[in-house]
Amino acid sequence: MARTIYQYRPINTLPDKAIGVTLPFNKSSVSRKDETANYAEQSNGVGVFNSSYSTEAQSISNLKNLLLTIKGERVMQPRFGTMIYSLIFEQNTDDLAAELDTTLREDIAYWLPYIVINDIEILQVRDEYSILIRLHFQVTTSGANRVINILASENSLQIPETFNAQQLTPIGTI
Repeated sequence: MARTIYQYRPINTLPDKAIGVTLPFNKSSVSRKDETANYAEQSNGVGVFNSSYSTEAQSISNLKNLLLTIKGERVMQPRFGTMIYSLIFEQNTDDLAAELDTTLREDIAYWLPYIVINDIEILQVRDEYSILIRLHFQVTTSGANRVINILASENSLQIPETFNAQQLTPIGTI
């Protein structure tokens, strides 16, 4: 069964018009200086959450949303998400790295066809039951090269803003 893929490319000539909301939601918008004050006093017409002002920024936020969502978690879209979290509890072998690579490429190609995957590095730390996934990608073929680090451990799945990769020891690449 073929699925038609549509791509919306708005022309953003006014950078003051937000086109989406970035993740994570727990970061306040730029207009909120004092977290303890009443929001109505500070909003100045700006939204509660950080907004994206370019299609590339929104695409990266969409990718983070896909990566952090567990398949079956989203209501009415049980196929949305990735298998990262469920694969953490599998045996941490070389086969796991190959399976992660395959499922990530398939899920991103299906849900976000405008994201071009250049490389996926998987660093496994078997003693600490954690995996670092480095996703090298571009938004369309003309976009800048980007990297997202995904730290998967037995307790959480995170996309940290900064990450000290020296804590992990590479054991191979795919």
